[in-house]
Amino acid sequence: MHLIGMLDSPYVRRVAVALVAADVPFVHRPISLFRHIDEFSKINPLLKAPTLVADDGTALMDSNLILDYLASVHPRIAALTPSTTPERLRHLRISGLALAVMEKAVQRHYERALRPENKRHKPWIARVIGQLAAGLAGLDAELPKSGWIGGELGLADISAACAIGFVRGVVPDVVDASGYRNLADFSDRAEALAVFRAAPAEDGVTAPVAIAG
Repeated sequence: MHLIGMLDSPYVRRVAVALVAADVPFVHRPISLFRHIDEFSKINPLLKAPTLVADDGTALMDSNLILDYLASVHPRIAALTPSTTPERLRHLRISGLALAVMEKAVQRHYERALRPENKRHKPWIARVIGQLAAGLAGLDAELPKSGWIGGELGLADISAACAIGFVRGVVPDVVDASGYRNLADFSDRAEALAVFRAAPAEDGVTAPVAIAG
């Protein structure tokens, strides 16, 4: 099983950290969507990261679908999300907020990194920044002030931490994540864990198959 994509993508990192946390063996291939287009397109011509190449050669894309598949074949991945309500509902709610933050932060990053300034639509940018701020405020209000959402690290925690890490690392000037004290503290707790240090949000880094302990 191969995970394709760079860990500076919050979506790729979300899958990688979940795999490491669940101690599921995988091979990470940090292939860039921009620098390694020919190589990536041979695996997935849609050039979408993350892409997971399953053991039978099937290529899956989209972090939600990848994690859904992994949960169906690896009980430890499934265990990262509660199976009963209301706990499951809370985890899904926070994962949804985290995914919205990822989406809007990535949109803003690509808008200014790839689109010429004279082609940027200011009302659209304002809308994206407003959505991003609303997502961060939601996470700040709903994340626990200590520990993890369900007592133990789960997929919702991983998703939230990857989203916050991307904002803090790539678009810190767009919305000052440090202004959300609970959110910043949560991010610091997560990033200190071995599973997050094993898959840092850095260009070109390869996540390990497993970590000691």
